[in-house]
Amino acid sequence: MLMPKKVKHRKHHRGRMKGGAKGATEV
Repeated sequence: MLMPKKVKHRKHHRGRMKGGAKGATEV
């Protein structure tokens, strides 16, 4: 679903939302 480039800058959100990172990664 997330591309390698997206994952890079999305990693920050992933750590905070964990489960929410699925789609709330931008929020």
